[in-house]
Amino acid sequence: MAKAKTMYQCQDCGATSPKWVGKCGGCGNWNTMIEETVAPGKAAAVQPGSRASAVLRIGDVQVDTASRVKTGIVEFDRVLGGGIVLGGVVLLGGDPGIGKSTLLMQALAAMATRGMRALYISGEESASQTAARARRLSGDSTAVDDVLILAESDLAVIEQAISDTKPHVIVLDSVQTARSGTLDSAAGTVSQLREVAARIVDRAKKDRIAAFLVGHVTKDGSLAGPKVLEHLVDTVLAFEGERGQALRTLRVQKNRFGSATEVGVFEMRETGLAEVPSPSALFLAERPKGLPGSAIAATCEGDRAMLVEVQALVSPADSGSGRRVARGVDGGRLAMLLAVLERSCGLVLGRADVFVNVVGGLRVDEPALDLAVALAVASSHTGRLVDADTVVYGEVGLAGEVRNVVRTELRLAEAEAMGFGRVVGPSSELGRISGGKPQKATRAGTRGPLAVEAVTRLADALDRVLR
Repeated sequence: MAKAKTMYQCQDCGATSPKWVGKCGGCGNWNTMIEETVAPGKAAAVQPGSRASAVLRIGDVQVDTASRVKTGIVEFDRVLGGGIVLGGVVLLGGDPGIGKSTLLMQALAAMATRGMRALYISGEESASQTAARARRLSGDSTAVDDVLILAESDLAVIEQAISDTKPHVIVLDSVQTARSGTLDSAAGTVSQLREVAARIVDRAKKDRIAAFLVGHVTKDGSLAGPKVLEHLVDTVLAFEGERGQALRTLRVQKNRFGSATEVGVFEMRETGLAEVPSPSALFLAERPKGLPGSAIAATCEGDRAMLVEVQALVSPADSGSGRRVARGVDGGRLAMLLAVLERSCGLVLGRADVFVNVVGGLRVDEPALDLAVALAVASSHTGRLVDADTVVYGEVGLAGEVRNVVRTELRLAEAEAMGFGRVVGPSSELGRISGGKPQKATRAGTRGPLAVEAVTRLADALDRVLR
């Protein structure tokens, strides 16, 4: 018989090495190589008489349109693409204490009240601890009473429980705590994660079970474990937010059954997570007026437009070059915008400390935020105010031009709904909407006419918006 051998495997990226090294050659992280035992494999032979799956034309395949089920949480369903898919596997990651277990328990409770069998598998808490937390979140409601609970980390026991209860939806909290007895390695290692995830995915596909896997994250916010874990599942969600703030955002990183750009917004309360149907109103609730360094941006996440406040503070540096601190925006993007402001608008920012923050703890990745960031920095630096009734959006290029972005109609509609009277953005799209008048036009809104102004250069935007 072939002897089992040992190897060293990175717990972050899955790279292997025949001997221990301090720095992983795959991801560059230090002290992530762990010794694991590798059992000799045997090639699988095709059994005599076995038949391959039928080869069909796509046009002849019957699509099961009834396989998507609503969770009962509108924001959650939006991110999932309209609800959960029976047979689909979702990986949900986030910082400890951010609300992953709370969100999934609320979803299971809502589905259990509609007659669906829901099984919550906890490898980190006992059954009594999980039940106490569920009852605390539900208050006097009995919605969680029908949710099944299993406190177990052994994969064989978990699979047997799934076979016995035949649930419609399961939650494994967390995938790092589950362990297969067929492997000698400890729970949470790369080999265990791969084995556990593969078997849960296989079970979900065969029995048409909607499965949620809760995943831990590393210190840089990425999902712990090898990338193969993300490839095995159908959907990858990231639950984000600041621990000291009530706002939580649920983002899609991968979705085989829907859009990969949607975002859901929640607010953490004593009774659990509450949906935020109008994020713009929440973000702008405490907006200061009459102070420099603040600009309102129209952003888009998937099919949802949101208005967010961008704040900037520019102050003289103590010595040498200034610091650049960005929260909610990309730091490299901020550095580029500061260089454009110096070259195209004549602002001297090299020896100034620049702090930029998206209020509410929201992280915005789209380039449409560029114009608001530049205006907020220029406002703080010059002391001139951004008009409180103005919403801006647009990508800023290296030559100082304001470039077009997608979903202009959604941004304008959100500005109208929130009662703003003026929108400033790129000329190419606004000029088309305003009937070929790129300088200024009015658009009838639900709360009166909305003034639409198009700009082509960042310097022009500063002259128009700052006062």
